[in-house]
Amino acid sequence: MDTYVTGAVIRQLREKRGMTQAELAAQLGVSSKTVSKWETAKGLPDISLLQPLAQTLNVSVMELMNGKHTVNQNISGNLLRAKLYVCPVCGNVIFAAGEAVISCCGILLPALEAEQADEEHRAVIEAVEDEQFITINHPMTKEHYISFIAFVSTDRCQLVKLYPEGSAQTRLQLRGRGILYYACNRHGLYRQGFPR
Repeated sequence: MDTYVTGAVIRQLREKRGMTQAELAAQLGVSSKTVSKWETAKGLPDISLLQPLAQTLNVSVMELMNGKHTVNQNISGNLLRAKLYVCPVCGNVIFAAGEAVISCCGILLPALEAEQADEEHRAVIEAVEDEQFITINHPMTKEHYISFIAFVSTDRCQLVKLYPEGSAQTRLQLRGRGILYYACNRHGLYRQGFPR
């Protein structure tokens, strides 16, 4: 996905609706030359036209922006398909229950791709009373630290924000099966299944 609507997406959606460039242009109050420029990447629609363009093409603005038609086939919901985003400027952690276009501090954020935890970033999980004590043997300096720990199961997300010069540990109620996520500010997002 580009950071804005692409001409290929507009063309694909227009053709799917069986519309000509002139028909689309007439519905939006622009010239057919304008639509042609959008579709050949010689121009972009004004931001004020995004909502009317999406409505005319029978998609949401989100679908128009990312070029994917979204059909909610999730009858019972499943947070294990969730996405995590971290702003590199302010450190804001954003959890989305599915695909989203997220921006923070003026930056379009990509969803983090989690890797299986390596030995340097493996979390140790110990039962303590009715919770699990999670510890990651990792530096916690201003330059290199774990920014958050989260546990996501099919019906809930627990997220704890961590800060430099603190400790890379927390207590969570890990019930059922799920995925433990944690993010190193230098090396990215890691995941571990729970229980193993």
